[in-house]
Amino acid sequence: MLLKTKSKFYTPDEYRQLEETTEFRNEYRDGEILQMAGGTINHSRIIRNLSRVLGNLLEGQLFELFHNDLRLWIPRYRRGTYPDIMVIAGEPVFSEGRSDEILNPIMIVEVLSKSTTDFDREDKFRFYRSIPEFREYILVNQSEFWVAQYIKNESNQWLFQEYDREAATVSFAALGVQMSMSEIYNKVVFETEEIEVQQ
Repeated sequence: MLLKTKSKFYTPDEYRQLEETTEFRNEYRDGEILQMAGGTINHSRIIRNLSRVLGNLLEGQLFELFHNDLRLWIPRYRRGTYPDIMVIAGEPVFSEGRSDEILNPIMIVEVLSKSTTDFDREDKFRFYRSIPEFREYILVNQSEFWVAQYIKNESNQWLFQEYDREAATVSFAALGVQMSMSEIYNKVVFETEEIEVQQ
């Protein structure tokens, strides 16, 4: 969930300076700053599960996994955002003069919430596609067994695959590893009323 700040135009440098001192993370949308609200327990569990299992599977490889405390900058759209999970192939490429803002994820995972589902599936995906290295986008529903996967093929076309069974296995094409749905949803309880809380 994103909360809009008072209407004011901020430059990217003003936004970056604010992020160095604020206690809350904010997204930047071409002059606007939107405060990010907290997530649900299911949201946190899914990020934890993906980070732990994928991190172990990628150990010793050229990939590096980061979760939602590292900022992604999207130059074409002047956007600063904090994806739930990003994976980089090789060395991270940073915005000029920064060590807290990367430019080159090969894969991004977003855990969907009621307030961000449409934005994550449409506009945010369009912004991410402008990143030259970006090859795979994973969307994970926190309310049911459902994972959507978009893979960029050699012809630069995006192919869609969905997984909606607990017994399914998700193959992360850009990484060459697999993870079961039961691992992704470990300890997630769908019956729990999900209330997004302010961080």
